[in-house]
Amino acid sequence: MSDFLLPDIGEGIVECEVVEWRVAEGDQIEEDQPIVEVMTDKALVEITAPEAGVVTKLYVAQGQIAKVHAPLYAYRVEGDTETEIQSETTQPITTEKPKEHTAGASMASDSLALGVAAGHLYDKVPASPAVRRLVREHALQLTDISGSGKDGRVLKEDVLAHLEQAPQASASSHQADTQAPRVEPLRGVRAVMAKRMVEAASTIPHFHYGEEIDVTALLALRERLKPLAEAQGERLTLMPFFMKAMALAVAEEPIVNAQLNTAGNELHYYPQCNIGMAVDSKAGLMVPNVKSVERLTLLEIAREVGRLTTSAREGRVDQADLKGGTISISNIGALGGTYAAPIINAPEAAIVAIGKTQWLPRFDEQGAVQRRAIMTITWAGDHRFIDGGTIARFCNAWKGFLEAPETMLLHLG
Repeated sequence: MSDFLLPDIGEGIVECEVVEWRVAEGDQIEEDQPIVEVMTDKALVEITAPEAGVVTKLYVAQGQIAKVHAPLYAYRVEGDTETEIQSETTQPITTEKPKEHTAGASMASDSLALGVAAGHLYDKVPASPAVRRLVREHALQLTDISGSGKDGRVLKEDVLAHLEQAPQASASSHQADTQAPRVEPLRGVRAVMAKRMVEAASTIPHFHYGEEIDVTALLALRERLKPLAEAQGERLTLMPFFMKAMALAVAEEPIVNAQLNTAGNELHYYPQCNIGMAVDSKAGLMVPNVKSVERLTLLEIAREVGRLTTSAREGRVDQADLKGGTISISNIGALGGTYAAPIINAPEAAIVAIGKTQWLPRFDEQGAVQRRAIMTITWAGDHRFIDGGTIARFCNAWKGFLEAPETMLLHLG
């Protein structure tokens, strides 16, 4: 038999959480077959089999922490029966052995029962990580829920149906238990987010600046361009416009795209504008960035936004897409928020929170009331080297491009 050691995933990672086993003990596996998904502090990583064989032992239970270079699972190489033959031919025939075997079987049975009771035998019941999380939140066991999916896979609908069918008497009898707080270790991306947000909020003096932007013309332009983008296989949202306008505004106020070094005595001005976008993924908050926005067309930005959003929501963002950001956007309005006070994504110098767009009455130049699409935004800047005047001028330039989007044509290469 061979032990598969958890490989060095890089970025100085020394441990990760086992999210989902794709196999169980005794399963036949093929070379390059997905075996397990693990969560690092960056993203979800899928580990495949190095060669064909049979899984003989899973060393780390689902939901537990695996160490780099430590055994993750054991497997027998396909066709390797030497160990089994030796075991059968060399076993002494005595009256004591059956008793030892019986005792061992009893202990194995007890261990199996404890594993099921503790909820560690998840790999026997197929379900997605989101469904497993829902099961844990309601203090249920996957083994108690009938799965309606393929191969008995437990779906979200199965969990909800199980909750609805639970007897009221049972709920009352366990009321004291369900009132106890559920404890869940902070790991992976959420653990990194907690650490970095505390560092950013405690070490960077934030300066916030709010504004309203009339995006009526921008919405009309997007509606005209959507069919053209769809013909190219791309979905055109407002994000590419926000990014392109921001890159153009950076050209007028380059200090907003700069970063302060660790010693705090040098400013580094970046020629490229790598704009990050906060994505609410199943693994936690991720901020992948679109590289060199100033050189891309709206269609190219839309393609990158779609790719990064899909990857982030699946928790499979490449490390390169998470590095090198120079300024960020948090589109909280997509979830319904109107105002927010964002925290800077260090070492960047600024971030903007975009609120939802509302149709509101506004006066035109003649004093007549019109129906306009108003979007609220809030900037946060590093007040160590960005002052109120700088962020106001930068925001005014960005706002000008968004309120009169046709003016961006003058600056496109």
